[in-house]
Amino acid sequence: MTDDTGYTPPKVWTWDKENGGKWASLNRPIAGPTHDRELPVGRHRFQLYSQGTPNGVKVTVMFEELLAAGHDAEYDAWHISIGDGDQFGSGFVEINPNSKIPALVDRSGETPVRVFESGAILLHLAEKFGAFLGAPENRPEMLSWLFWQMGSAPYLGGGFGHFYAYAPYPMEYPIDRFAMETKRQLDVLNRHLEGRTWMVGDDLTIADIAIAPWYGRTVMGESYEAGEFLSVHEYTNVIAWAERFYDRPAVQRGARVNRSSDDPTDFLKERHDASDFDKLNLPSAAAE
Repeated sequence: MTDDTGYTPPKVWTWDKENGGKWASLNRPIAGPTHDRELPVGRHRFQLYSQGTPNGVKVTVMFEELLAAGHDAEYDAWHISIGDGDQFGSGFVEINPNSKIPALVDRSGETPVRVFESGAILLHLAEKFGAFLGAPENRPEMLSWLFWQMGSAPYLGGGFGHFYAYAPYPMEYPIDRFAMETKRQLDVLNRHLEGRTWMVGDDLTIADIAIAPWYGRTVMGESYEAGEFLSVHEYTNVIAWAERFYDRPAVQRGARVNRSSDDPTDFLKERHDASDFDKLNLPSAAAE
């Protein structure tokens, strides 16, 4: 395999053609809306606009964990199809000028507030309900891992995932570079999780909720069909932690929101009430 194209960067880059690969038609070097589209608003005080990617799953899992813990955190989850460019609609750009899912509108106060970026949404909800923050003495450690995920996952997703699964043709250099970094990050987690149940302290926190949809799915072989390529079986501590996480009924519910398939009993494209899960083929514990 060779990727020596003889390409020499021009003195000034210009956007005169698509860069190829999956999602290429959605990439552009400018921000702002491409079309007018108002966002729907449901009956609950939390309005989530998202898709069931790892970043989206973080937030739906957080809501389901809050509800399972007895908090008044009912929410409407509206589907944003990033493949169709819904994130560039005027209503979505108004609540997230960066045009990325997930985005949340919190209508619990006198004035609705927008919250975007998945880590910010997790922290906003955790602080609002005083939940999944861990013990006060562990707060700096918990926040360190939360921000570790936010800074590290782009190397796994936009780096390794893009060049391994979505680029227009295989390129050895970027695949090698990002595979190396992905495995380094998995080793960081594997060493940290030695002898630990959760990322910080004895209980689930938003650090776990942020990290597992990315790295947990990876070691379970569900990211980019790259489990064998990355030898994920090596990371036994991460695998055990991921299995604990995905065994939780609230996680199993949250992981099925804002996703769709040919079988409507697999996922919920939208979620507006806890009874919506009655439509799905969930494990009995997850359905309770």
